[in-house]
Amino acid sequence: MALADTTVLQLSRGYRFQWEQAQNAYVLLFPEGMVKLGSSAGEILKRIDGVAAVADIIADLQRAFPGAELRGDVVHFLEHAEAKGWVHARQP
Repeated sequence: MALADTTVLQLSRGYRFQWEQAQNAYVLLFPEGMVKLGSSAGEILKRIDGVAAVADIIADLQRAFPGAELRGDVVHFLEHAEAKGWVHARQP
């Protein structure tokens, strides 16, 4: 499903995002296990707060990493995360 710039995402119920010192990486924990995230995925997921829209997340990442064209990769990852059930659109 294509995400609109105005879509607000939040972590799905049962998932917890955190820095895991033992893994030296951000991870996504859920009852059945854990996903060790790459640094880019961690940077994206740490901005999902149930308030920021997709456009806000992209803008914040572009401020943090100036000069990089991030939009396509960020949207692709967010769509992947939504398809996996890690995140979902917040209902108004």
